[in-house]
Amino acid sequence: MMCEEQQQQVMMRMVGLDNSNKKGDERSTGRRFIEDEERLNIVDLSGMSLDSLPKPSLNLTTICKLNLSNNNLQSIPESLTARLLNVVALDVHSNQLKFLPNSIGCLSKLKTLNVSGNLLQSLPKTIENCRSLEELNANFNKLTKLPETIGFELINLKKLAVNSNKLIFLPRSITHLTSLRVLDARLNCLRSLPEDLENLINLQILNVSQNFQYLQNLPYSIGLLISLLELDVSYNKITTLPDSMGCMKKLQKLSVEGNPLVSPPAEVFEQGLHAVKGYLSEKMNGGHKSPPKKKSWVGKLVKYGTFSGYTLRGTSNGEREGFFISEYRSIDGLASPRHIGMFSPRRLFSPGRYFTR
Repeated sequence: MMCEEQQQQVMMRMVGLDNSNKKGDERSTGRRFIEDEERLNIVDLSGMSLDSLPKPSLNLTTICKLNLSNNNLQSIPESLTARLLNVVALDVHSNQLKFLPNSIGCLSKLKTLNVSGNLLQSLPKTIENCRSLEELNANFNKLTKLPETIGFELINLKKLAVNSNKLIFLPRSITHLTSLRVLDARLNCLRSLPEDLENLINLQILNVSQNFQYLQNLPYSIGLLISLLELDVSYNKITTLPDSMGCMKKLQKLSVEGNPLVSPPAEVFEQGLHAVKGYLSEKMNGGHKSPPKKKSWVGKLVKYGTFSGYTLRGTSNGEREGFFISEYRSIDGLASPRHIGMFSPRRLFSPGRYFTR
């Protein structure tokens, strides 16, 4: 229960903020409350050692920013979040929250949500309804999973920070977050990363470091992140970087220390990022010139005049590579076991038997 002194402090802070910010807020933003023309309020109740929330002295729909961080809150009432209809920023970091209210899905205007430093083991599925959300910070919790379909609805999410949790995997739907620019999933227990990462066309920073013995491979699609500037995969169990990373033209920073890397070799890393990308690009393209193609026996048929057709394409050395049969007619009887041996490549090209040059 909140003591009387705390209640007075809360009341004074809310009223004080309301009065002190009025002129400046009106001058800088000209904000008015939509229906009753009251001004939207910024309410800061952080660092007050609150273990519960007081009965609000303000109409909750007038709040645009609410800071409840650095308290001892173990829960947030469903009724409270359901009435924060105009809140765009909600900060509840550094509390003792074990869960978030399902009514958080009512916050359709919410753009920034900070729930870091709590005891959360999961996020409510209703968080997908916060379609205006641009930044979600859930660092330093006990998350073991994220909602399976989180990526299908949060189409405006630009930053997802879930470091220092117990995540075993990231849901595949995360590859639908096409607005995402920063993904921080370090210090977890990730076994793998989703395929189809190339769909994250705006991703600039990816940090999956310090998953230690769990993360052993990177998907091929990681090299297809066309906007990626920084990649940190340090302190994992990765032995080989995907060849596709040779395509990462915009990559400016790559951290791989603390991995038992075999490919690329250490001497390549010593030459810098440019050498690493060059090595992987060359490896992706085969490393060397492709071996000469085996000559087709169909080509020999043409050479010896036993095939009616014309070439589709020629090579620089004069060998014919492809042929188009201008006219085709079946020859009855010659495909029977009795005659089939006569048309084997070995007999066709045996000197002086059936065909002469």
